[in-house]
Amino acid sequence: MTGGPVARRASRVESSRTAQVAGRLGMACWGLVHLVVAYLAVRVAFGDSGHEADQKGALQEIGGTAFGQVLLWVLAVGLIAFGLWQGMLAATGYGWVREHGKRVRKRIGSGARGVVVFGLAYTAIRLATGSGSGSGDQAQQEFTAKLLSLPAGPVLVAVAAAVVVGVGIAAAVKGVKRSFLRDLDTSELPTGSRHAVEWLGAAGYVAKGLVYVIIGALLGYAALRSDARQAGGLDKALRTLAAQPYGVVLLVIVALGLAAFGVYCFAAARAHRS
Repeated sequence: MTGGPVARRASRVESSRTAQVAGRLGMACWGLVHLVVAYLAVRVAFGDSGHEADQKGALQEIGGTAFGQVLLWVLAVGLIAFGLWQGMLAATGYGWVREHGKRVRKRIGSGARGVVVFGLAYTAIRLATGSGSGSGDQAQQEFTAKLLSLPAGPVLVAVAAAVVVGVGIAAAVKGVKRSFLRDLDTSELPTGSRHAVEWLGAAGYVAKGLVYVIIGALLGYAALRSDARQAGGLDKALRTLAAQPYGVVLLVIVALGLAAFGVYCFAAARAHRS
C-alpha cells in the first residue's frame, strides 16, 4: 500500500486548496472582463459603435492588443479555473450559511455562474484560435426564436424573462443590503479596505441587477410581440439604456458600477470564503 486514509485525506485537502487558489486567480480574470466591459460601455455612451459592450466584446478588445492571443489564452485558463471553483461551491460550498434554503440558492447561483463562465472561456478559446464569430445579441435572438417556435413558446419566453428580471432584482437587493459581505472573510482584506470593498460590491451588484432587469424586459417584450429580434443580451441592454432620456449619464453611471464590480472581484478573489 502506498498510503492510508490519512494520506488520501491530506491529498484531497491539498487538491482542494490548489483548486481554490486557481479559482481565486480565475475570479480576478472575471473582474478584468467586467472592467473591460465597463470601458466599452463608456465608449457606447459617447457614440462608439465598435465592439459589442458585453463579455464577448471585452474578449475581442483584449484580443486586439499587442499580446492579445496570449492574454486570451491566459484568460481562458483562468476562467476555466474560476468555473471549476464555482462548481465546487455548487456541490459542497457555503457551509457557513446556516439557513438550508439560502445555502441551496447560493449553490444554484454558483452552478449557473460556472456555466456562464465556462461559456465565456470557450468564447475566449475560439477567439484565440481565430474561429470566433457572431455576436452575443445574435445568439440570444437565435435562442429566443427557437423558444418562440415551440408550443406555448411566448409563454416559455415570458417565464424566462421573469426569471431574468428576478435574478436582476435579487442582485440589486444583494447590493443594497450588502449581504455579499457574508461570503467574505473580511480579515483577509488589507487593513482599512473593508469600507471601500463594501461600497464597490454594493455599486457593482446594483449595476449588474439593473442590467439584468433590462435584459429581462427586452425578453419579455420579445414574448409579447412574438418577435425574437426584440430580445438581446448585455450589449443591447446597454444600448437601450443609452437611447433613453439622459441615457448617456445613466450608461456612464452603470459603467462605473460594472467597473466597481470588476475591482470588487479582485478583493473577493482574496477574501471569499470557501
